[in-house]
Amino acid sequence: MMFQDVRRFAAGLFVVLALVGGGGCASIDSAPAPDYAAIIAAPDRTDADRQNDVRRKQPQLLAFTNIRPGMRVLDMGAGGGYTTELLARTVGPRGVVYAQDSKAVIESTVKDRFDQRAKKPVMGNVVRVVRDYDDPLPADVGQLDAITFFFAYHDVGYMEVDRARMNRRMFDALKPGGHLIIADHSARAGDGVSVSKTLHRIEEALLRREIEAAGFRLVGEGAFLRNPADPRSAPVFRLPVPVDEFVLDYVRP
Repeated sequence: MMFQDVRRFAAGLFVVLALVGGGGCASIDSAPAPDYAAIIAAPDRTDADRQNDVRRKQPQLLAFTNIRPGMRVLDMGAGGGYTTELLARTVGPRGVVYAQDSKAVIESTVKDRFDQRAKKPVMGNVVRVVRDYDDPLPADVGQLDAITFFFAYHDVGYMEVDRARMNRRMFDALKPGGHLIIADHSARAGDGVSVSKTLHRIEEALLRREIEAAGFRLVGEGAFLRNPADPRSAPVFRLPVPVDEFVLDYVRP
């Protein structure tokens, strides 16, 4: 373990940290939680992002991730960078956020929205990664503290993505004890990924099976985005009631 190496070889502290690729702090996993509410309330955030905060119940969601300053995090399916920016603010200047999206998604959907957001000073610790979902990181990037995959796993259900390979790649990118936090729109039992393009939903049971087949172990669930009143049979963008959504916390043993 890194902590044992640091104790035994104090003279080589900086070498150890460089090899691990951390943000310069040897105890980020046990560091005090940041003030997530203050991060969300930062005055330089946009009105559009604040509207997303309400829909996603962001105070609960960001706290659920347990992301700490100095961490190294991968944001899968970063899109326009809404979550990426929150993560960048959370890990701070000693941390790093890898923001992944495929070239096809950027060209068809994201356009220049992420690039515009990336101009903000707070995004200075973000590394843009344009790679396919089933090969999301360069081979020399690993030992991550956490991965977030928010409201985009369902999208790979209708793309030409090898989801089993993608999940193994995410598993391999995390350090032992690292977390994968997934949130997505819930489909009805038995729907699988058959409605992932039409309704933008995915069956939770299917997602769990796929993630756990890669070796991940479920350690937590968030109920704050659940809504039993959602019939789960209509597109998520045209519902008169809040969408039923699940939030899952997995760990690499």
